[in-house]
Amino acid sequence: MPNVVDDIVAEVAALCRENRDGAVADYIPELASVPADEFALCIATTDGYVYESGSARTEFTIQSISKPFTYGLALADNGPAAVAAKVDVEPSGEPFNEISLDPVTERPRNPMINAGAITSAALIHGADVAERFERIRRCYSRYAGRELTMNDAVYLSEAKTGHRNRAIGHMLRSFGIVTGNPDDAVDLYFRQCSIDVTCRDLALMAATMANNGINPVTHERALATEQIERVLSVMTTCGMYDAAGDWVARVGLPAKSGVGGGVLAVLPGQIGIAVYSPRLDAHGNSVRGVQACSELSKRLELHFMHVTRAARSAIRSQYTIAEAPSRLRRTDTERTTLSQFGNRARIYELHGDLLFAGAETAVREITDHGDDLDAVVIDIRRVDDVSAVANRMIADMQAALTDRGCRTALVDPDGLLGRTTSSVLIDDPDGRVFVDIDAAAQWCEDVVLDRYCFVDRQPKKVDLARHPLLATLTSEQFERFALEIERRTFARGEVVVRRGEQASGIHFLLEGQISSTLTDAQGRTRRVATLSPGMSFGEMALLVGEPYLYDVRADSAVQLAVLPAERFADLTASAPELKLALLERLAAGAYAQMDSAIRSIALRSGGF
Repeated sequence: MPNVVDDIVAEVAALCRENRDGAVADYIPELASVPADEFALCIATTDGYVYESGSARTEFTIQSISKPFTYGLALADNGPAAVAAKVDVEPSGEPFNEISLDPVTERPRNPMINAGAITSAALIHGADVAERFERIRRCYSRYAGRELTMNDAVYLSEAKTGHRNRAIGHMLRSFGIVTGNPDDAVDLYFRQCSIDVTCRDLALMAATMANNGINPVTHERALATEQIERVLSVMTTCGMYDAAGDWVARVGLPAKSGVGGGVLAVLPGQIGIAVYSPRLDAHGNSVRGVQACSELSKRLELHFMHVTRAARSAIRSQYTIAEAPSRLRRTDTERTTLSQFGNRARIYELHGDLLFAGAETAVREITDHGDDLDAVVIDIRRVDDVSAVANRMIADMQAALTDRGCRTALVDPDGLLGRTTSSVLIDDPDGRVFVDIDAAAQWCEDVVLDRYCFVDRQPKKVDLARHPLLATLTSEQFERFALEIERRTFARGEVVVRRGEQASGIHFLLEGQISSTLTDAQGRTRRVATLSPGMSFGEMALLVGEPYLYDVRADSAVQLAVLPAERFADLTASAPELKLALLERLAAGAYAQMDSAIRSIALRSGGF
């Protein structure tokens, strides 16, 4: 199923297709004949996933996008000092094919213009042009993750019309920058520019750069990390020729363009972007390519000055409610159903700074499993910051899951996503928002049980005689017990007992729902456990003679049967068998609740 990133890519592609400014390169006959309105847009992540739109598998020649890759190979062959002695790394401010050198250093100003690129080609090791070209071709193929080939027709066209580049080559020879035959260096440059790639190839080549030189699909290293850093640095300041300053200010990504219509951009540690559209602007950059990258940078907040504190934010952990049940007591039939169908409700815990890359990872993972789920909870308690695009991506994903019949909820106690918290008892078609994970897990269980469990459900109300803790009493014992209890009612939100109060008795819940809660240092209320009809509380504090450790509040209108503390104490003398029976049932109930809580906490904390 397409996710929100697919939608954003499609939106940008649709916008850019309407732009018919610019014209194809006409100084190379083979390039002049390409369809002017071809268009493709790809985003590749550093784990190898590619989003595509348009003619993503259509081949075109790489042209000047080859320059950073050959420059990287020259660094690997010769070392940075030897390469720096031949070519500088300063922006030129001139057109890419200018016949000039820096007047002070008498070197090409950078490896991204033609003079610097021909110099880089001349530095590639090999016995002859054929061997050197084969090393270049294999190098590019490692970045792309497949074997690339040269387009003979384009090569011959470039060789036939490349007089300006030959002039640059001979200028380099005259200054001692190129020491061998300059025609060989220029011919090698023509060959590298004529290698065929697709937009998908370029996206993966960019993602390999983003991934510190390791191809995210094949896991083969294309270039050492320190050399990748240098290549990306030069791309940042020089990759878009005399438009580089405006590019960095608006788009903020290391990038390289080619007159074949390609644009490649890199967000280190996160993604690679590629665009193919042959119409060029006055600088020799793809008009739609520049527009698409600018739109993506803005919409996905990709500018490299807007950085996450962690390299990637992603899913910290994930588990089903079968693995980590809530602390709400369930009937035997409900527990059996949750054991069988609990894998259809999943909780995802996110962490770190949630910018585009982290949100994309999480959205893709959750969406991929959406068809097999009835309920999804996204827990962002450990997320520190959420960008606007990440917020939109999560919201759009929730809407898409809802359309497929999968209910969604957030655990967002700090309101990072700007949505109001909702009660476990209130239906919310736009997705629930909870302040604690146990309430969300309980909600997940209810979604599953409503769909798959039709008998022996936890009742909304129980008679005192049918309360599970009293069901095994003899009729005589129950009649004696009934004489001692007091019935009490509470409205929703009302405090039943307060932390620090002395134990007032054993409370048997007959109707409604209550929760035991604690207030943390930040003033936030944390749920300890949720109780439903058929459960009890207060027995532990009563038995050990200590005050309550938590508040108990009514989540709904509540009816209780209370055995006051003094009457429970009197049973020792007046009805010892009744008291013993009550103690045995209370112990069994406490053990069952503790077992469920331990299993849940163990999974969520990584085990004991």
